[in-house]
Amino acid sequence: MSTTTDTPAPTGSPGTEHGAELPVMAACCTPTTSVSDTAATELARMFKALGDPARVKIMSMLLNADEVCACDFSASIEKTAATTSHHLKLLRDVGLVATEKRGTWVFYRVVPERLAAVRDALAFTC
Repeated sequence: MSTTTDTPAPTGSPGTEHGAELPVMAACCTPTTSVSDTAATELARMFKALGDPARVKIMSMLLNADEVCACDFSASIEKTAATTSHHLKLLRDVGLVATEKRGTWVFYRVVPERLAAVRDALAFTC
């Protein structure tokens, strides 16, 4: 169960840097973790891969389409083809995206199970 405080947080308080107030955990909820060390390591790799604005843009493009040709990313994320290729490789290496080669073109798509793992790890469980 989560609640928010009635008193506005003072300027500069943690959690208010971007104008959003964070929920406060109720006293009845004891924080626990159900993530194993192995799963935590794997999740950290995915979060690291998502830690760059260009890769977040790539994921956004992929989440709004069934698949995207590699040739369409560079202009959208305003990076060179080589830099775009590097970002796509990092996302592929952690399993967030999958590829299919058709002739000379490579098409990318999201791997829903991997995104579900990120979502589930962050889910409120109390």
